[in-house]
Amino acid sequence: MSRKETGGSTGQGKSHLRKFAIALALGAVWMAGCEVGPKYHRPAVQVPTTYRGLSENQQAPGKTASYADLAWWKVFQDPQLQSLIRLALKQNYDLQTAAERVVAARAQLGITRANQFPQVQGEVNATGGKGYTIQSKSNFLLGTVDAAFQLDLFGRLRRATEAARARLLATQDAQQTVVLTLVSDVASDYFALLDLDLQLQITRDTVKSQENAVRLTKLRVSHGVATNLDVLQAQQVLDAANAQIPDLERQISQEENAISILLGNYPQDVPRDRPLVEHPLPPEVPPGLPSSLLERRPDIREAEQNLIAANAEIGVARAAFFPEISLTGGGGGAFGRSSIFTTMMSSHAGIWSYGAQATQPIFAGGALKGNLRLAESVERQELIAYKQTIQLAFGDVSDALIGYEKFHQVRVRQEESVKDLQDSVELSLSRYRGGITTYLEVLDGQRSLYSSELTLAQARGSEYQSLVQLYKALGGGWMQSSQPSTPRTP
Repeated sequence: MSRKETGGSTGQGKSHLRKFAIALALGAVWMAGCEVGPKYHRPAVQVPTTYRGLSENQQAPGKTASYADLAWWKVFQDPQLQSLIRLALKQNYDLQTAAERVVAARAQLGITRANQFPQVQGEVNATGGKGYTIQSKSNFLLGTVDAAFQLDLFGRLRRATEAARARLLATQDAQQTVVLTLVSDVASDYFALLDLDLQLQITRDTVKSQENAVRLTKLRVSHGVATNLDVLQAQQVLDAANAQIPDLERQISQEENAISILLGNYPQDVPRDRPLVEHPLPPEVPPGLPSSLLERRPDIREAEQNLIAANAEIGVARAAFFPEISLTGGGGGAFGRSSIFTTMMSSHAGIWSYGAQATQPIFAGGALKGNLRLAESVERQELIAYKQTIQLAFGDVSDALIGYEKFHQVRVRQEESVKDLQDSVELSLSRYRGGITTYLEVLDGQRSLYSSELTLAQARGSEYQSLVQLYKALGGGWMQSSQPSTPRTP
């Protein structure tokens, strides 16, 4: 149904325009009416009351604080590591891409939300000419303004806007996931680099000590208190240590390359501040309440926003079954002027119109029902993904807790093993110099000590890396990034 009127009376035109404005206002009121489709409620997900893998000290009641509540620069106190992380947050290409996705999602929200408001456009036409048969000239100017407004009686546009807003928030949470991963990856690779530095230093120290041992053994041979077999046996440990150096240097260069890529740089050297053995470890790492993980982990928040968007899309699909009602209106004016010889004439006129249009789907071959079933299926898939994300998050925390605890135990016991082997080597050397034992005993002790020292370095590096993984699994760092945070409310 539609109604249109035109006329030249300015008073009548203003009256009808006022009526159209009133109709627009009533339409805005009607927009606040019913919304079809389910309202979103956070799913009830049963989460564990405690994390598996907690030590007895961490299981003490009343501990609500979490290690993940600390800002990353308070967790990683190496100044050089902090500088690397800040550089990565500024230059990393994955993070830049994630930021652009947020910009695109915000723009898409603006496009979707614009459909809820009246659409107004204007047009101006100007014409002029001069007659050659009759000496006359004329100029005409025509200006019109058209407006259209779709009444959102059943919430289709509002549901679409709700879905677009949820997708924007999901994109922001995805960006924070990139931040969390980036901070953790830079820290983990940095500690892996320090671990390799430590192994290289141990190997070089072993080479120096074995070079002295070879010289000493040769000197003993010259004095007739040792044999050439002793020299060959001492040379074996030296050769084994020398063979390790190129491989460790290869791993160090490749680790530096990996860090450089995270920083958004081409492969280059990575500066260090202090050796691995000088890095402090926290006295305790409380995980906090399991329920807080749902809010702290950005991937869980992202999964929930995707679920909210899918829920809103069901409302969009259901609203498609109902009529779409639009209000239209327009107005404008025309002004003309002409002259014939010395006679001047001018005229002007006003035009206006308004109307309403209703469109109701009658037959779509099952497309509307199929679209609704599709939206409902997508919503169920997002619900499954949400629950699975929570499950995997608790698995990550449990793995990290167990890993950190066990790597700590390995490191402590390996330190004891290295200390015992050092004493054993000193004793065997004394026995060898005293002629009580052969150099084979010394050789076995030195081989075991070198291997044990490398194992200790690896255990120390694994302990630091497991600490990083625990911080990441708990969802730490991204809420207090050094970068300006993106507003969550568009």
